[in-house]
Amino acid sequence: MKAFMCITDTMADWEVGYLLAELNSKRYFKASMKDLEVIKISNNNDVKTTMGGLQIIPEKTIDEIDFQDNDILILPGGDKWLEKENEVILKRAKEYIERDLKVAAICGATIGLAKCGALDHKIHTSNDKDFLKMICPEYRGEKLYVNKPAVIDKQLITASGIAPLEFTYLILKLIGVFSEETLENWYNLYKTQEAEYFYGLMKSLEQ
Repeated sequence: MKAFMCITDTMADWEVGYLLAELNSKRYFKASMKDLEVIKISNNNDVKTTMGGLQIIPEKTIDEIDFQDNDILILPGGDKWLEKENEVILKRAKEYIERDLKVAAICGATIGLAKCGALDHKIHTSNDKDFLKMICPEYRGEKLYVNKPAVIDKQLITASGIAPLEFTYLILKLIGVFSEETLENWYNLYKTQEAEYFYGLMKSLEQ
């Protein structure tokens, strides 16, 4: 399994902070899932600068990837999703969504998907329905908009920019890299900061 992480200029680092830490460290993975590979992709091979000032070199372009049925495309937020330079990424993401493949988008990336029509027939969320309609006159999916931090429809995950934890939870659940007990304890630990979930998390790894 491959997780293709799309890197853009102004990428919102914090929106995928929880996710990248777990996908790269594999510290809580089931043994059978530790072959997962994270691949950084973009519209070209140029160095990208995140909103936090980190410079990241993409490993492949969107046109170079070999996307298989069990892979996932992850689209972090950022300020560039409505610009022409990222249209090719959104076009490919729309194709995957229409084929019911795994795609996860948060914050600004959901706006890009709305603009290209990828959300018109899927249950989804974003930062705000009225804001989405204002920014994207082309958007026709308002009847399927759900006012929640993060939602999943088949294999499409969308989230608000202030819900990185919920976004990560749904992705980890979808791709099945944690056991169910590990995932629930992991999520509740970060959500509540209660020590009982840390011990539950550690215990789940012994099974």
